[in-house]
Amino acid sequence: MALPLRFLSRGLATAAKGDHGGAGARTWRLLSFTVALPSVAVCTLNSWLHAGHGERPEFIPYHHLRIRTKPYSWGDGNHTLFHNPRVNALPTGYETH
Repeated sequence: MALPLRFLSRGLATAAKGDHGGAGARTWRLLSFTVALPSVAVCTLNSWLHAGHGERPEFIPYHHLRIRTKPYSWGDGNHTLFHNPRVNALPTGYETH
């Protein structure tokens, strides 16, 4: 007794039957163009409009921040690898005023 070929085919996915998504794909395409792309545009506009640099916060020497138990293996050992003297403070405070 031979088994019918339909038992050997993959019947779990709807795309396996030749439908290729049908209404589901059309719904996601519509949502992508009407919701996702305008949302990305609004977020881009928001970040571009608020891109101005504000004043940096006052340095407060908290004891639990900027702890150096051993020096870094680059430079003078006190600056992080991507140190920005205008934004990143050292344990003693900002470098530039």
